[in-house]
Amino acid sequence: MAATNLSSVRSSISSSIQNPHYPLKTPVLVKPLLNLKPANPSSSSSLCQSLSITNQTQKSFNLSCKNQKPTSDFTIADNQDDDFDDKLREECGVAGIYGDPEASRLCYLALHALQHRGQEGAGIVTVDKGEFRLKPGVGLVSEVFNETELNKLPGDVAIGHVRYSTAGASMLKNVQPFIADCKFGSVGVAHNGNFVNYSSLRAKLEETGAIFNSSSDTEVVLHLIAHSKASNLLLSIIDACEQVKGAYSLVFVTKDKLVAVRDPHGFRPLVMGCRSNGSYVFASETCALDLIEATYEREVHPGEVIVVDKDGCESLYLAPRFERRACIFEHIYFSQPNSIVFGRSVYQSRREFGEILATEAPVDCDVVIAVPDSGVVAALGYATKAGVPFEQGLIRSHYVGRTFIEPTQKIRDFGVKLKLAPVRGVIEGKRVVVVDDSIVRGTTSSKIVRLLKEAGATEVHMRIASPPMVASCYYGVDTPNAEELISKRLSIEETRKYIGCDSLAFLPFDSLKELLKEDSSGFCYACFTGNYPVPPERKAVKV
Repeated sequence: MAATNLSSVRSSISSSIQNPHYPLKTPVLVKPLLNLKPANPSSSSSLCQSLSITNQTQKSFNLSCKNQKPTSDFTIADNQDDDFDDKLREECGVAGIYGDPEASRLCYLALHALQHRGQEGAGIVTVDKGEFRLKPGVGLVSEVFNETELNKLPGDVAIGHVRYSTAGASMLKNVQPFIADCKFGSVGVAHNGNFVNYSSLRAKLEETGAIFNSSSDTEVVLHLIAHSKASNLLLSIIDACEQVKGAYSLVFVTKDKLVAVRDPHGFRPLVMGCRSNGSYVFASETCALDLIEATYEREVHPGEVIVVDKDGCESLYLAPRFERRACIFEHIYFSQPNSIVFGRSVYQSRREFGEILATEAPVDCDVVIAVPDSGVVAALGYATKAGVPFEQGLIRSHYVGRTFIEPTQKIRDFGVKLKLAPVRGVIEGKRVVVVDDSIVRGTTSSKIVRLLKEAGATEVHMRIASPPMVASCYYGVDTPNAEELISKRLSIEETRKYIGCDSLAFLPFDSLKELLKEDSSGFCYACFTGNYPVPPERKAVKV
């Protein structure tokens, strides 16, 4: 793959490097589903200033049961106990396939592997014989797509997206990918991350007549592409990416290209792979490559723009370049343990976090358990290092959604009991160490401690496989306001008393950096320190 500095290709893009393994395809024409139209039809300007988004599906979706009439002596509760919101949430996962006749099905499988990154919506766009074909939907990947829907998505190029909404209701109009048509043709986009300058960019675009159809910050990119004065669509995409600030891993599709872009700091992950037939694959995590039998090639580098077309693959770079600041929480919580993220094994990182806790915060105990699922690997590391048995002391239900039915007579800790059930035979009469990945508000942790003691634990010692969180994230993670973070308000001892455990210890920040060694300077620790690599706007919105 050739690497080119963008400054040398401002006016034109050099010829792509031929990939002898990629079978040549005939370029396809574009029949747009979404249109960018001038705000003033009489204007002589060639710039498109209004974004019109039209989904193929016009159905309305009821996302909550709370307005439905109960059919029994039960009431409808939506996040009533706050247990479903006392965990961090990743916003999205993205995938892209180029050069495979089964592109939509491979994209569907890749999104399955990335389902943990977003459960509220999914979508796929393909390009086939001059047409962009889009299928968005609210719900899990398996709920949005079936054989019939995938048959409607022919083509050898596809991009996909799984979504977790961080503000407001999950609406179909916010489900990505988005498609738009501008002066150079149609373009589709899927985005993982968050633009910290979204508010100012949107306000500026609206002053020029731009009309926004969603509450997603991703839509800003399409408007910037439409307003760009660059000489072709690829340069317009690059121009738009250089105007947004913050975290973004983006996959674009045009009539004849797939473009993958990662922000100059590399906050969010994005990897590249190849299948045996020469097709290219991009995904948020390597677990998606594994499922569709694509060989992991490498990360998309921070600030890199990878362009894939019928002639092969080309690498460009955004300007200016910055120091790498990868999100450390990808290794603590978000990514699947079987993924390689930022060049490191997620499983190995979490196991070592647990070993550090056992070394630096030991305690006499009889059994080590985990808060499933994200605390399991760290708990294994703790137990092995401490020489104490690891047991499955909490069983997690995988069938609980974000809306549930609660009996009218209040049951204490109802939300936690729906999700987690203690195993009395493992816990009763034991001194228990319970390992979790993080503490956000502390409400769930306190209920877990109470569940364990009610199940007969004589002592409960909490070990947290991350440093205390004291600041919000503006780079694509759904965190509460800093004032809601328990570690921002309380000391460790005060937090212990609030939670009700017998002892509490967090992963020491210095030990975390020591573990990462020479890579430590390349991670973002803003949630632990409040020092932001890219300062958010004063009224930054986590979209």
